[in-house]
Amino acid sequence: MEPVIVIGAGLAGCEAAWQLAKRGVPVDLREMKPEKSTPAHKSPDFAELICSNSLRANNVENAVGLLKEEMRRCDSLIMACADATALPAGGALAVDREAFARKVTEAIRSHPNITVTAGEVTAIPPEGTVLVASGPLTSDPLAEDIARQFPQEQYLHFFDAVAPLVAFESIDMEKAWFASRYDKGTPDYINCPMSREEYDAFWLALCGAEEAKLHGFEDKTVFEGCMPVEVMGRRGHDTLCYGPLKPVGLPDPRTGKEPYAVVQLRKDNAEGSVYNIVGFQTHLTWPEQRRVFRMIPGLEQAEFLRYGVMHRNTYLNAPRLLNRYYQVAEEPRLTFAGQMTGVEGYVESAASGLVAGVELAHRLLGQPPVDFPAETALGALARYVSNPTVADFQPMNVNFGIIPPLEQKVRGSKRMKNAALAARALEALATLEL
Repeated sequence: MEPVIVIGAGLAGCEAAWQLAKRGVPVDLREMKPEKSTPAHKSPDFAELICSNSLRANNVENAVGLLKEEMRRCDSLIMACADATALPAGGALAVDREAFARKVTEAIRSHPNITVTAGEVTAIPPEGTVLVASGPLTSDPLAEDIARQFPQEQYLHFFDAVAPLVAFESIDMEKAWFASRYDKGTPDYINCPMSREEYDAFWLALCGAEEAKLHGFEDKTVFEGCMPVEVMGRRGHDTLCYGPLKPVGLPDPRTGKEPYAVVQLRKDNAEGSVYNIVGFQTHLTWPEQRRVFRMIPGLEQAEFLRYGVMHRNTYLNAPRLLNRYYQVAEEPRLTFAGQMTGVEGYVESAASGLVAGVELAHRLLGQPPVDFPAETALGALARYVSNPTVADFQPMNVNFGIIPPLEQKVRGSKRMKNAALAARALEALATLEL
């Protein structure tokens, strides 16, 4: 059997390669790192996490938590490595990003059915079975070639922003404290409180700060799930207080009262020496980041280990091109996976690679197709990006809104309803022959 060419060793590409290889399908995994990298990438390892080290909620009453549990039950490489390198993060699943990437890389490189070919891929190979998982930061030559494959379709993009990292030893813990919201789980977050006066000064400075030059950037092109903090601030004085700076469930232990606003920092490595400023994706200039973010109580002397940056994410007009297996409907030898398909988020990207890899393996081995039910998060996400009736297509995180409703209403809280949807999903998943 000729190997499947998988382009890109990010989350989706590694997951797809793993699902193919574990079923006996040979894989030629092509990755441009370490020979070439993008401005946002820093590590030579595969599955590098860029924006954050959090894979978000970890309970099945949350749609992304359900998606993660479904992936675990499908023997996901990404989930296995995430669980093995998890850091305390309350109800979320956060990982030591370097240990996580290293573990994924080791698993991929050691699998006997996977051959890794280093070097940039500038065009889709004209023959053979190809799975493109080159990611939202696809290099210009390959992006241009992909666009040429579909001249009748608009090639879309949106802008994404990355939050800064700071050294723990530079945080003033006389002003900040450890706690998780509502004391849920272990006290995993550092909390920096703001009074009304401190918040007002910070908000004014943030909204007036100088942004880095970025041609073509407009607020309307910012994906809502990864909005720069300064863009969010400009939407209204208290917008941040209902978003990343919300103080609810975080009383200051020194006063017993909730502050006007709270900035949270989340551990970014197992040693606890590096912290991520939660929700502070930004494209302010680096000097402005130092000036404005050091106005946060506890961060006056913050040492920035990485500044926030802005980059363009690219994605396909998937509903016009792909089927629910992430295959190009009119050219089945081509499959796409990852954020390029219009799924948004680390977990969703890996999930698309899982579905694409499983289905491709079954097809190449002459086995019946695997239809992930619409009732599952895996199936619902695949159907969303391939639904030709979707108007004004844009990237989507998994959510219960794209999963069919229950036949019978569940009385009680939203959490009880979501738990019932999750139970139905896992029951439906159990019927599949993977």
